[in-house]
Amino acid sequence: MASNVKKILSGKSSFHELLRAQVGNEFSASQQYIALAVWFDNEDLPRLASHFYKQALEERNHAMMIVRFLMDNDIAVAIPGVEVPLNEFKSPRDLVALALAQEQQVTAQIIALAKAAREESDYIGEQFMQWFLKEQVEEVSSMKTLLTIMDRADGNMFYVETFLTRESVGDEGADAGAPTAAGGAL
Repeated sequence: MASNVKKILSGKSSFHELLRAQVGNEFSASQQYIALAVWFDNEDLPRLASHFYKQALEERNHAMMIVRFLMDNDIAVAIPGVEVPLNEFKSPRDLVALALAQEQQVTAQIIALAKAAREESDYIGEQFMQWFLKEQVEEVSSMKTLLTIMDRADGNMFYVETFLTRESVGDEGADAGAPTAAGGAL
C-alpha cells in the first residue's frame, strides 16, 4: 500500500492519467451528441434534436466535474482536443445506435477508472467514481430504450417524436449527489 500512496503523491497514478484522458473522452462524447442533435434538427425532428442537445450538455458537464475534481485535489489539468465527430448517417436509427455504442464505451472507461482507483487504494478517487458508475447505468438504459422505440416505430419518426414528447427518457433532473462542475453546470 505504501507504494500506491507514493504513486498518488508523485503524480504517477494511472488513475490520474486515466482521469485526465476521460476529460477528453467526455468532451468528445459531447461533440458527437451535438453532431447528432444538429442532424436531427436539420431533419425537422425537434424532440430528437432537443434530446441530443441536452445529452451534449450533460457530457460537457461530466468533463467539467472531472476537471473540478482534479483541481480540488491538486492534480495537474490540461484540456485536450477532441475527436472529430461523425456527421453523416444513412438513417435516424444509425444515430441512436451510435449513441448507445458511445455510452457503452464510456461505461467501460468509467469502470476502468473505478478499478484503477481501487487498485491504487485511492479511496477519494474511488468514491468520486461511484456517481459516474450510477450515471452510466442510466445513460445506457435510456439509449437502449430510445433504440427500442426507434425499432418499433419502423421508420416513422413521428412516433418517436411523440414518444419523446410524452415520456421522459434519461435525465430525471438535477441530482443533488452529483459532483460539482468547474464553472458550474450548464
